[in-house]
Amino acid sequence: MITLQEKKMQFNSKLTISNTGGNLSTDSGLILVKEFMESLNFSELSRRFLKIEDDRLYHIHNNLSLMKQLIYQNIAGYSTDSSANLLQQDPIFKEILDKSRLASQSSLSRFWDRISEENISQLQDLNQAMIDKVRLARNVTEMIFDLDSTHSDTYGKQERTDYNAHYQTNGYHPLVAFDGLTGDFLKAELRSGSVYTSTGVGAFMKPLFEHYNQVVPVSNILVRGDSGFATPEVYDLCEAYDSFFVILLKANRNLSKLAESFIQIDDNYPWHKKEIIYSSTFYQAKSWSQKRRVCIKSTREADELLFRHEYIITNYSENTSAETVFQIYCKRGTMENFIKEAKNGFYFDKTDSPLFLENHARMMISLLAYNIVNFMRTLCFTPGTTHMQVSTIRLKLFKVAGKLVRTGRRLLLKFSSHHVHQDLFYQVLGRIQQLSW
Repeated sequence: MITLQEKKMQFNSKLTISNTGGNLSTDSGLILVKEFMESLNFSELSRRFLKIEDDRLYHIHNNLSLMKQLIYQNIAGYSTDSSANLLQQDPIFKEILDKSRLASQSSLSRFWDRISEENISQLQDLNQAMIDKVRLARNVTEMIFDLDSTHSDTYGKQERTDYNAHYQTNGYHPLVAFDGLTGDFLKAELRSGSVYTSTGVGAFMKPLFEHYNQVVPVSNILVRGDSGFATPEVYDLCEAYDSFFVILLKANRNLSKLAESFIQIDDNYPWHKKEIIYSSTFYQAKSWSQKRRVCIKSTREADELLFRHEYIITNYSENTSAETVFQIYCKRGTMENFIKEAKNGFYFDKTDSPLFLENHARMMISLLAYNIVNFMRTLCFTPGTTHMQVSTIRLKLFKVAGKLVRTGRRLLLKFSSHHVHQDLFYQVLGRIQQLSW
């Protein structure tokens, strides 16, 4: 027997609160996500790409519906599987998932147990199919592969957790790629915490190059990365697929000598002013197969004597100035925001499972949730709102109180008459319904 909790308020003794509101939901705005996913044909894409081996003799919730429930919970801001126990009878969740009740936490836990290595690849294929469809709607022909690695904390003796010297803590070390132009999450791979930044980057990138050169041709691809990706494996791969790259180089003695050779000082030198000098030259390290262009940015602060040098390796021709190359690289800073959004907004770095494979699957579900919201934001939001973070989107559009009323002929979802952002809600809904794939 469940005892309903009631609490009186101290500021007004006549006011009592309790969770007895009946057929109410605080997540009524998720119908926008449902409408968008139906427009995207997400269910059909999922059935086409995801085949989870299932030896259950009897079940109420199939694997695709469990995956969708996890995605909706993630988008709504419920980071733990146990949230499902309280959401089981939520009218909006039941409606968007077309169920009489949601799967419980234990059902979701068993779902993770059924995930295989092949399913991880299938989830990536599903993500790729969604991106391809959205790219056609955007009608864009250029791409930027922004490469980076990040950190996911682990707790206890989780499988393949290890110490990472850069982050000075235990955990995993995922490898990620975003489209720097749209913010789309192109790919992610969970790795042990001890691996170096660029470990496995060739095998990680090659399928992306193959796909965007053959299946979905693009006019130009640019690869950007920090000094962790300054490896011949990346240069050779980009050159093999006729793609540009701008990658930060770590300083060394030979590069420092080259940079200093471009500094000229005379008797009337303006030491009191800050100075920035851009230059470029061709350079070949021992591990490189050929000489490559290196752009140099030399910075001296006002009233200082020494220059600080930065280096970028690129295959842009000398028609593209060194200053422009640095400007192109600096725009990579937006990727840090993408990673923060994936982590803080979609729980990309949560590692709730003891097994490595299950944590990899959780990461992929977060990736799908991130992209669905990013697709909807970039395609359907109004000018001025396309850069809203998911925390703001939840507050304005998803976390809306509503009551679902059933009549003999229809369902009526009633929002509050005082929903502050109702104009934006209906504008976004209208844009979703106008989509033509």
